[in-house]
Amino acid sequence: MARIKGAMMTKKRRNKILKQAKGYWGSKSKHFKMAKQAVMKSGNYAYIGRKHKKRDFRRLWITRISAAAKINGMNYSTFMNGVKKAGITLNRKMLSEIAITDAAGFAAIAEQAKAALK
Repeated sequence: MARIKGAMMTKKRRNKILKQAKGYWGSKSKHFKMAKQAVMKSGNYAYIGRKHKKRDFRRLWITRISAAAKINGMNYSTFMNGVKKAGITLNRKMLSEIAITDAAGFAAIAEQAKAALK
């Protein structure tokens, strides 16, 4: 049986890592061992970053809704409770967009939420 050496696949695997590490500072983009560590670490940061992105946007939407609700004489928690009881099925992203672009529309939603609480 002939001996099969893995030179081609090893080179391909290493080049893939080095390509991902392109632009990294110093030897992190040149040496395979350091590049591999840097790529793994950056992958972890990217994964965590995707989770943080969702969290940060939700916080932003809540802040915007809270500010608009205060203008209409309610705090955030009462507003959201009223919206839920009124049967309005808009999510926080859409409510914040309405708060920014259409103040009159948000005021109408706030009135419906107040009516549902009484």
